Amino acid sequence: MNRPRIYIAGNPDKPTAPEALADLAAWLVDRAEVVGAKLASDPQEIVAARPDRVIVLGGDGTMLGVARSLGSQQIPIIAVNLGKLGYLADFSLEDLKETFDRVVADAKLISRRMILGVSLPGANGSELALNDCVIHAGPPFRVIRLAVRVDGEPLTTVSGDGLIVSTPGGSTAHNVSAGGPILQPGISAFVLTPLSPHSLTHRPLVVECDSTIEVTAVTANEGTVVSLDGQRTVPLRTDETVIIQRCPTDLQLVRNPKHSRFHTLVTKLKWGQSPFDS
Repeated sequence: MNRPRIYIAGNPDKPTAPEALADLAAWLVDRAEVVGAKLASDPQEIVAARPDRVIVLGGDGTMLGVARSLGSQQIPIIAVNLGKLGYLADFSLEDLKETFDRVVADAKLISRRMILGVSLPGANGSELALNDCVIHAGPPFRVIRLAVRVDGEPLTTVSGDGLIVSTPGGSTAHNVSAGGPILQPGISAFVLTPLSPHSLTHRPLVVECDSTIEVTAVTANEGTVVSLDGQRTVPLRTDETVIIQRCPTDLQLVRNPKHSRFHTLVTKLKWGQSPFDS
C-alpha cells in the first residue's frame, strides 16, 4: 500500500506551533510521505504538492484560513487544536497520533460541509466563507436597513445592527451567539439571522441551499462592512449589494474517530447540560 501524502501547515502566531510541527514531521517519517511542512504556507504550494491530507496546526481560525485559501481545490483537512476552544479543530496531537492510520485511510471520516460563495461589491468572481457572511452596522453605529431577496423575490427589509448568513457548519459561531438555530454541519441550507432587529417579527430563517440570496444596503453607515469568517472584511455602502450562493465545492473536514457526532457540541459548548449537573 502506498504511503499517504501529508502536508503540514502551522500557524506562525501560535507559540507552540514550531515545536508541534517539528515533532509531528519527525513522527511521520516512518508512516507517511511528508510533501511539505511549513508555517504560513502558500496555498498554491499545498495544491501543487498533491497531498492526500492536510494537517493544520493551530485552531479554528487557522483551519478556516487554510481552507479559504485553497478555494475550489479543497483537500481533506485534519485540524489539530493548539488554541483554546478548538470547536472545528477536533484533534489533539495525541489523538492524531493514536488514530493516524485510520484518519488517513477511512473516507467515511471525511465530513463534507457546504461553503458560501460571496460576490462582493466591485469584485470579480466570488470569495469563500466557510462559517458565515456577516453584514455589520459599524460606526457611527446607527441602525442600518438591509433589503433581502431570495431567488429574485423580495423577502424582507431588516432594520437593526445587520444580518448573518451562515452555513450549517458555522451555525455554532456568530449565528448561535445572535440567537440563531444550531444545525448539524452535514445539512445543506443557509441560516439567515438578523442582528438586533428593530422588530419583534424578525426571527432566524433557514433557507434552501440552492437559493440565491441578495442583500442590498438600503441605508448604511460609514463603517458598515461585510465580514467573511471574521477574516476578510470589506466596506458596504448604501445601494451596494452582496450576493450569496452555495459554492460548488465543499469543505472536507476529517472527523476525530474517538468522538461522537455531538461530542464537541456537548463537551465544549455545554449544549443541553443542566445548571444542576456537577
